Amino acid sequence: MPQHLPSLPPGLDESDVYRTLFAAYPDALLLVDAAGTILLANPAAGSLLGYELPELVGQPVDALVPDSIRPRHAAYREAYGRSPHTRPMGTQMDLVAKRRDGSEVMVEIALSPLQDQGLPYVVAAIRGIGAYPRVRQALQRARYSEQVAQFGRLAVDARDPRVLVEEAPRVAADALQLDTAMVFLLDAERLEFRIAAAVGLPPGSGASQSVANQPGTLPGFVLAHASAVALHGEPGREYFEPWGSGPAEGRASGLAVPLSDRGRIVGALAVRAAQPQSFGEDELRFLDSLASLLATSLQRAQSEEALSHSQRLDSVGQLTGGIAHDFNNLLTVISGNLQVLEDLPAVAGDSFAPQLVAAASRATRRGAELTGKLLTFSRRQVLQPVPVDVGNMLHSLTDMLGRTLDQRIELHLDAAREGPCCLADPSQLESAVLNIAINARDAMPEGGALRFSCRTLPALPLALQEDREAGPAAPDGYIAIAISDTGTGMPEAVRERAFEPFFTTKEAGRGTGLGLSTVYGFARQSHGAVALDSAPGAGTTVTLYLPRVREAEPADEAEGADHEVPAGLQVLLVEDDAEVRAVVQRFLATLRCKVTTCVTAEQALALLEPQAGFELLLTDIALGAGMRGTELARLARERLPALKVLLMSGFSSGLLDSVPDWELLRKPYTRAELARAIGKVLASA
Repeated sequence: MPQHLPSLPPGLDESDVYRTLFAAYPDALLLVDAAGTILLANPAAGSLLGYELPELVGQPVDALVPDSIRPRHAAYREAYGRSPHTRPMGTQMDLVAKRRDGSEVMVEIALSPLQDQGLPYVVAAIRGIGAYPRVRQALQRARYSEQVAQFGRLAVDARDPRVLVEEAPRVAADALQLDTAMVFLLDAERLEFRIAAAVGLPPGSGASQSVANQPGTLPGFVLAHASAVALHGEPGREYFEPWGSGPAEGRASGLAVPLSDRGRIVGALAVRAAQPQSFGEDELRFLDSLASLLATSLQRAQSEEALSHSQRLDSVGQLTGGIAHDFNNLLTVISGNLQVLEDLPAVAGDSFAPQLVAAASRATRRGAELTGKLLTFSRRQVLQPVPVDVGNMLHSLTDMLGRTLDQRIELHLDAAREGPCCLADPSQLESAVLNIAINARDAMPEGGALRFSCRTLPALPLALQEDREAGPAAPDGYIAIAISDTGTGMPEAVRERAFEPFFTTKEAGRGTGLGLSTVYGFARQSHGAVALDSAPGAGTTVTLYLPRVREAEPADEAEGADHEVPAGLQVLLVEDDAEVRAVVQRFLATLRCKVTTCVTAEQALALLEPQAGFELLLTDIALGAGMRGTELARLARERLPALKVLLMSGFSSGLLDSVPDWELLRKPYTRAELARAIGKVLASA
């Protein structure tokens, strides 16, 4: 039996009241018949489902069901028609309704059959649940997760980090539905942030703008506190630049998180809203995840670029080292024969011949200097590192440069006269600094300023740690020697190749292209690094990083003393190059030595018996395909502990690492240099 509704107050018409209730009800209401046709709908239904009410009435209820689940829904409706029952809201949370434009909306649906009231209808109450706080939060989290996942896939696929830098602010702004987003990157000197990419900035601003690294700027505040910062648009609060200027900016809100590279902040990712807005943990986690992916991708790209550059230079270094070795052997033959010619009576008595010999000798010395630069780049030069007072060295060099450089170039020195000490070969260090200074001079044809400075650092900058030669980091930190000019600067294409040997932008005849390459090789071989910072019109700064030592040790007074070669010295000479062997044999003969020659280490080893009476083993290191000279020397000393050893080589210092107490004579050398080296070896304990 139909239930009787309670009576209404006098004056109210029952049908009008219930019609009004139906129309005013906040949830969408549909009156559906047994065939599934919509007979009535209230305004909330039209609003939720995107229909005008006249369009909605008469539609089959299946039109509101997404195509993918329509067969399942038809089966459910048929079963429900056989056994109608009340179904309240809240029993399911995964229902979806199809709107007129084809979009979908998450809903809850309550069903109320009217059969008990004698009517063959069902009332469907539909509630959109997208506005529920917990649902909205879940949808937001899902949207954030999807955006992070898409950015992650891009990070894996994209090899160019600039693509990710450009994409990150767009993703952040879209996901958070905000006006503006920016990526800030810190420069090498950590003085300024550059806006590397942005969306939503006013015209005339954006990428390439600089922001000071100060706590008063947003990225500077992030770096200073090493944490995220959120601005919620509270009245009366001071806001950061560069959100813009003008009174409309006073209530802006924003969120910024750091970009970290191996524990060091290198930038920030920031978003901005024109109106006050609160940011919760979900927004912070999303932006932080995006920043982590971006920073990791930048780090990967930087590491790959550094590795590629290092491998390319190492390959060139191996090639140049081999060339230098062969060239030094040729120079040894040329310079040695020139010295023999110089002593011949026919040459000495000629008025013109000595000049020719002297000119040829000067050319061989220039050739030796050139191969020395190649060896320095390839890190096969023999270095003799000692503690060097950097302040004293820089004062001495700038005094000399002040007398020789163009007077239009102003010299500035920022270093105490007795400053910290680095561990380096003094002559190679001076040569490296002079090479940089000469390049700086050439970059300032109209004059300018040349500045030298040094400072101590506990460790190498992160970007240079992978470019250091293998081995432990310097326990006492590093000395950074910076040489800066105000010259023309270098475009990126030149800067990337600046350390390659023979690469030069100078006109023909004005440079060999070995200046900066030798600086690079010297720094690497000294277990340090070198950095180059330059831009067109902004000058150039080259910074040498060398291991620091606490104090200089007093020089050995006997180090440079000359020692005479005793007449009749028994020498076993081992050299695989016949012409070099002949030259060295002549040198030894003029020094009144008794010489036995061998081509291979194996031949020499067979002669090294106590009864042979050899006093000195003079051997090349590289002896063709057989045993090396270092191995021969080791075996010889095992057999004859009193035997003195002098090694000679055209390039290889790395082979001496295991026997640093042995003397090495670098090719090409003069007869006098050979005599000094023999005397030094004989005088050693």
